[in-house]
Amino acid sequence: MAESPAAVPPAPLPLVPASQPSEIQSLRQEAASAAAAGFFPIGPPLEGAQASFGTDGIRGHVGTTITPAMALQVGYWCGRVLPPEGPVLIGTDSRSSGPMLVAALTAGLTAAGRQVWQLGLCPTPAVPGTIRRCGAAGGLMVSASHNPPHDNGIKVFGASGAKLGRSAQQAIEAGLRGESEAVALAEAGLAHARADLLDVYADALIASVAGARLEGCRVVLDLCWGSATACGEAVFRGLGAEPLVLHGEPDGRRINQGCGSTHLEPLRQAVLESGAAMGFAFDGDADRMLAVDGRGRVVDGDQILYLWGSALRDAGALPDNRIVATVMSNLGFERAWTEAGGVLERTAVGDQHVHAAMEEFGAGLGGEQSGHILSARHGMSGDGLLTALQVATLVHGRGQTLADWMDSSWTPFPQKLVNVTVPDRQRRTQWQQCEPLRQAVERAEQAMAGSGRVLVRASGTEPLLRVMVEAAEMEQVEHWAGLLAAAAEEQLNAG
Repeated sequence: MAESPAAVPPAPLPLVPASQPSEIQSLRQEAASAAAAGFFPIGPPLEGAQASFGTDGIRGHVGTTITPAMALQVGYWCGRVLPPEGPVLIGTDSRSSGPMLVAALTAGLTAAGRQVWQLGLCPTPAVPGTIRRCGAAGGLMVSASHNPPHDNGIKVFGASGAKLGRSAQQAIEAGLRGESEAVALAEAGLAHARADLLDVYADALIASVAGARLEGCRVVLDLCWGSATACGEAVFRGLGAEPLVLHGEPDGRRINQGCGSTHLEPLRQAVLESGAAMGFAFDGDADRMLAVDGRGRVVDGDQILYLWGSALRDAGALPDNRIVATVMSNLGFERAWTEAGGVLERTAVGDQHVHAAMEEFGAGLGGEQSGHILSARHGMSGDGLLTALQVATLVHGRGQTLADWMDSSWTPFPQKLVNVTVPDRQRRTQWQQCEPLRQAVERAEQAMAGSGRVLVRASGTEPLLRVMVEAAEMEQVEHWAGLLAAAAEEQLNAG
């Protein structure tokens, strides 16, 4: 077993008090005076996407939105805003730009007087888990999740291990825009390499299945050239499984490229060809997972919520039989769960919305169709490896296969999601103001008359408008998805 992280206590350092949103207005005049004098100790103010949190941190193309100069400032202002006691953790996925950004964030944090623990290559959930175990002030994860290799991003977690709330984000944004005063420090913080803490995370994954084993269970793991390569194979082997590994080395040039949870065909083929009981695919930072059963059927986040939720319900371990999902979840899932006596709460897309609703309703399980699953008893952090272990041990422990479990599940409504590239952010986020497109959506909803639905939303991480149509009949789905996607392309990208 790995040595407890508590054996290496953080050394006390002089830290800068955290800025609160209520202080921002009072600092603007001082910041303006400093700017007038040409004094920018950590660089000039930022603007636009560089100074704004999206649905999952700050994310974009490396070299334009995401730069070392920008990361330096993000690190500094995170150091100012996070609670003053304890180290700040930094993890990264395998992207080639990761070390550059980790170095810049470390420089910014130490300039703010903070002690930094660098975890190295790790899954995103290792950061919030280690924050809670070590009593850290917070943490940053350098990753663009499922985005292509040329993108990167920064996710920020607070002292509770949850992603920062909007007020703390606004305080950081105000600093990035030059609306808060940057204070020169007499003593900088120190940085420490703490890759050893990944062993503690891996031990926690194994402990999460409470002694269950996977002896002789053949599984396929698509590690996506990303964060899951840090410990994914090892934890499955540690439980006695026999994994066949795809894309199992860290490779920042190929992360998410034709593999992982957004490209399931390699996993499906490997499961069918190898005769494995099941397969699991992770995204670039391993905070989400999708599965394939032994017959090649995709097991998405809705199926995982239903199956895991049913097991918890049967064990009396799911408060009020309540699950939290998002507006993207399938109508078939909702109907099956409610007909079985369960309660389904829906939120906007984004794990932070699921997290907030789970806290509000006291729910034990929640997640997204994309495979981002949160469990209250396991720390409320989306963790693809943990979810895969739970699914694998649940079915294996019952003497079943994942295919058996799927046979007892629900039948999804036909659903189609079309991504329409819309470079203009204002047009994309305010698509409802486009009268022809809005009218087309209304016609589709009226035509399906309660037997289907339409969901149109702007992506918070990519320049895409997502058009989803769901109905009882696939013919309706194909017709309206094609029509609405064409209308969005024509109306929102018109010169």
